Amino acid sequence: MRHFMVLGLAMLGTACSQNVETPVPVPDATHEAVKIDDPYFTSADRVLEMDGLHVRYRDEGKADAPVLVLIHGFSHSLEGWDGLSAGLTDTYRVVRMDLPGHGLTGPDARARYSNADTVVFVEQFLDALDIKNATLVGSSLGGLVAWRLAQTHPERVDKLVLIAPGGYSINGVTEVPAPVPDMAKYYFTQAPMVAVSAANKALYSDPSKLSEARIIQIQHMMTREGNGEAMLLRAASFTLPEPTADLADVQAPTLLLWGDKDAMVPVAHGEKFVSAMPTAQLIVYENIGHVPHEEIPVQMATDILRFLSET
Repeated sequence: MRHFMVLGLAMLGTACSQNVETPVPVPDATHEAVKIDDPYFTSADRVLEMDGLHVRYRDEGKADAPVLVLIHGFSHSLEGWDGLSAGLTDTYRVVRMDLPGHGLTGPDARARYSNADTVVFVEQFLDALDIKNATLVGSSLGGLVAWRLAQTHPERVDKLVLIAPGGYSINGVTEVPAPVPDMAKYYFTQAPMVAVSAANKALYSDPSKLSEARIIQIQHMMTREGNGEAMLLRAASFTLPEPTADLADVQAPTLLLWGDKDAMVPVAHGEKFVSAMPTAQLIVYENIGHVPHEEIPVQMATDILRFLSET
């Protein structure tokens, strides 16, 4: 059961912000054409109406700088990038969004939750913001989506930063989805606080770095109308076909980042990625879990900036 609590919270999933402030209601802002009625919707948020979805996103940093697009993982939202984004916006334009069925974007009426669907979603999102190409930064599920987009549309991706990305089989998931047990279904759709707390803490090597405010925020997002059912559908369709040949097609310079205490995606997968990808390099952090960008965001921002400047 513990595995599926973690799966529900972070199946190829991502991360938890540190030092999260209590959210404030959105002020009456004339620059917002659309607002979402939620206490976590802030004046920094924008809404993009796209293909039947109202996509919540943030576009921050230097407007005329190269673009970094941050893609979160399963069951999380754009808030998971708060710590890392703060170290990147002085140098880059940083764009992040809530994927369909997550955060404040909410469910997709057409239930497009497969990995391939999510790659298409990110591509359409880039088109809607007139972003011709960008560096993609993805955590776990977001990393899987990022490298798949780089494989299928290399002209759209300058570089890749993949944080414990999905790719190789874990927990019996292959080209065939793993059945979702009834207890996991309950977790997805009900998200009891005690389970959300335990699942998130399991992603950290040092759970003390995960604030109670962030746990509350994650549980709030999971229990927004339609999100739980969307996560269940995504989990039921989630596949991990053997990726080696596809990874070999990825030409974008790639930085892989992994914690050596990752309980979700084994750090040994990092070496498999490096062996398969033509231009990949790997950094492994000691005593860090599945969400290194949240446990050590300052260090990670430094490493990412160095990689981007050197390549």
